[in-house]
Amino acid sequence: MTIKYLLDNHFKVVTYKKGEVIYEPDAHPRAVYFIKSGKVKMVTVNNDGKEFIQGIFKTNEYFGEPALLLDKPYLAYTIATQDSEIIPVGKTDFFELLEERSDFSMKLIKTLSNRLFYKAMMLEELANEQAEHRVRTLIQYLLKEVESAQELKVTRQQLADMSGLRVETVIRVVKKLSDQNEFKLNRGKVIKL
Repeated sequence: MTIKYLLDNHFKVVTYKKGEVIYEPDAHPRAVYFIKSGKVKMVTVNNDGKEFIQGIFKTNEYFGEPALLLDKPYLAYTIATQDSEIIPVGKTDFFELLEERSDFSMKLIKTLSNRLFYKAMMLEELANEQAEHRVRTLIQYLLKEVESAQELKVTRQQLADMSGLRVETVIRVVKKLSDQNEFKLNRGKVIKL
């Protein structure tokens, strides 16, 4: 609904190629980014170059709003993980959207609440030393948005980057959890039972 509203009101669509950076840490926020098509990951990178995925955003979702709302610099990189069409909405237009569309305002509150819940859950999991517990909790959370018998659209590398574990550890734990019938595994992909 929001994408249609933006297109109907002649907001510009910007194309990003796979691997292209949309914004970097410390950049001043200029917009909230609505994804017309494609997928984007938000990552922080440590001094060793290891990525930690803060979030993955797909078609009809948006990102960048916390920095814009608080007028604080971005804290992470956002990178297109596939060719993407994105509609940047500047601060003035974003605030007008919030005022004019109460349905969008409520959606924003729910979205921010979900992200806060996810961050709190992951913080608790990162404090947990048990890799199996971390991976189980993350997969259970991600599977909530997947229908039965459907595949989780996250790679094992992305699971590793989200959980702060090595990909080898994630592969081992995912296999073990599948053997315990917590979900089905098909060619390395997690399938919801």
